[in-house]
Amino acid sequence: MHKHESLLKSTEAQQVVTVTKTSVSFAITSIIICFITLHFCPSQLRAQLGTTPNIKHIVVGRCYTYTTLVNPSLRYDCEEIWRQFEEAVVSHSSCNVTVEDYFHMFNAMPQIWPCDNFLFWSKTRTLMHSYAAVFRHFWTLEDTLVGYMFNDLIWCGQEEDSGFDFSSCPEWSACRSHPVYSLWRQASQNFAEMACGNITILLNGSIVNAFNRKSMFGSVELDSLDPQRVNYVNIKVVTSLDGPHIESCSQGSIVDLIQILRSRGFHWTCTDNDQTLMILQCIRNPQHSSCQTCANTLLNRNGLTSN
Repeated sequence: MHKHESLLKSTEAQQVVTVTKTSVSFAITSIIICFITLHFCPSQLRAQLGTTPNIKHIVVGRCYTYTTLVNPSLRYDCEEIWRQFEEAVVSHSSCNVTVEDYFHMFNAMPQIWPCDNFLFWSKTRTLMHSYAAVFRHFWTLEDTLVGYMFNDLIWCGQEEDSGFDFSSCPEWSACRSHPVYSLWRQASQNFAEMACGNITILLNGSIVNAFNRKSMFGSVELDSLDPQRVNYVNIKVVTSLDGPHIESCSQGSIVDLIQILRSRGFHWTCTDNDQTLMILQCIRNPQHSSCQTCANTLLNRNGLTSN
């Protein structure tokens, strides 16, 4: 009797060990799969991001903020703008929202911008915002109503049901007519078509292809500029304090940009040592050697010393 009970307990113990080992193995396998997904398949994770939660409250709220505090001279029907936006997105599949689908929304929010204030940029977003904050007369796409309302948001409709898809939206590269890309393409085109007087372009000289024909500036905004409306295109090339110094007004893709401007009859200027852009970077990193040199130059120019 005791021998039988001992054998039974031994068998049960072995089963427990086997189950435990199986559970541990499954857990380890799950962790490995998760690790591989995180580190080697980031595009799949990005594709799983759905429409920004509470998007209606955010968009309509931003519209009221813009027309009440940012530019109170404007009068828009924020609810109507949202209705036109919603209709453009949810009435189509997530990869089939064209520029034309936003036609009524843009018609509900026309906006005129003053000349000499247009600021374009590519791969210089952080510095661009600092530059625009110092020279407050500059206007960027993000300063327009449509840019203010939809900046940094994600949206798409559902494939088989009306409404926004809050669980997963495709990447831009996966669609010919991505709902987010189509809106920004039309907004960028409108912004460039309205540009007049002297305009400014900020480009990143620390990367290859500072001027990229596939970027929103290179593929949409540049082609939409009107040489009959624009007096001068002022290009400012900025490099990181730590380098590398890859492109300049006389080197790299910026030479291609200048050639395009010439061929289309634009007047242009180009500088790759703008003092204001240097100072803005030095505010973030005042101990950098380049900033010390810049400070000494300014002091000597004004007859001062750094003692």
